[in-house]
Amino acid sequence: MDESGHLSLIKMKTVFLNGEYIAEDQAQVSVFDRGFLFGDSVYEVIPFYQGVGFRLDEHLQRLAYSLEAIQIVADYDWSAILTRLVDLNGGGNLSVYLQISRGSAGRRSHIYDANMIPTVFACCNPIKDIYDAGPDSIAGVRAMVTDDLRWGRCDIKSTGLLPNILVMQQAKQAGVQEGLMMRDGLLTEGASCNVMLVEKGVIYTPRGGAEILGGTTRELIRELAANNGIVMQEADIDYARLLAADEVWLSSSTRAVVPVIEIDGQPVADGKKGPLWAQMFELFTRYQNDLMNG
Repeated sequence: MDESGHLSLIKMKTVFLNGEYIAEDQAQVSVFDRGFLFGDSVYEVIPFYQGVGFRLDEHLQRLAYSLEAIQIVADYDWSAILTRLVDLNGGGNLSVYLQISRGSAGRRSHIYDANMIPTVFACCNPIKDIYDAGPDSIAGVRAMVTDDLRWGRCDIKSTGLLPNILVMQQAKQAGVQEGLMMRDGLLTEGASCNVMLVEKGVIYTPRGGAEILGGTTRELIRELAANNGIVMQEADIDYARLLAADEVWLSSSTRAVVPVIEIDGQPVADGKKGPLWAQMFELFTRYQNDLMNG
C-alpha cells in the first residue's frame, strides 16, 4: 500500500519461458521438471548495459560448453531472445538470468530420455552501472575462508548451488560478504566469484580445470592485463600465500572486479584498496565505456 492506504500498482516484469514472453506471475513449470527435482540444469547470468549485452558472446560460449557437458540440446538464437527480453523490461542496465533444464518426463526418474524437450527460462533484474560511479564508490569486501564442498565438475555452470548457498550463509552469519573456498589446501574460488591476488605487481589466479568455473570476467581481466603490460599467471595458492598477498580481488559478471580488504579478520596488506586494483578498475571502466558507446 502507498502512504494513503491504497494498493499500489506494481509493474509486472516480463519473463521468457519456452518460446513465449509472458508476465512473471503467469510463468509455470511442471513439478516433474528435472531442474526442480534434480538440479539437472545449467544457467548463465549476463549483464546488459544500456540494453547491450556485455561480453555476450563469451557468456554464450560458456553456456554452450555447459549444455554439451551434460548433453542437453537447446538450439535457440540466444542473443535475439535475451536482447528482446531486456527491451520488454525497459532496457537500460539489467542482468539476465537464463536457465535451461533437461525438461519434464511427467514422472520422477533418474534415467532420462535423450529426446526430452528442454525447459528454457529467462528473467531480468536491475543492476548498478558501477563503471560510471568510479573507484571511490566501490567498497572493499571482507571475506572468510572455508572448505570447498562442491562436486567435481565446477567447470559446468550448474544450478546445483547448495554448497555455494551454505557458504554464503556462513559468511553472512560471520558478518562478511564472501566465502573463499579451498580444496586440498589450495584456493579454488569464491562462493559467487573468481579470486585473484597480487604479489609484487603480478596477478595470480588459481589454476583452471574442473575444480573452478571459467569466469568470463576473469578472462576479460586477463585480456586487459596482457594488453597493458601487466603479468597475470595461474598458480597454486595456499592459505598462507593468500593472507600474505599485497592485494586480493574478486571478479564476477555483475560486480566486475572488487577489492578484498580483510580475510578471516586479518587485513589484506594495509587493509585498503590497492593501487593495481585501481588501475585494473580504470582499464575495465574504459573497456566497458568504449564497448557501450562505440
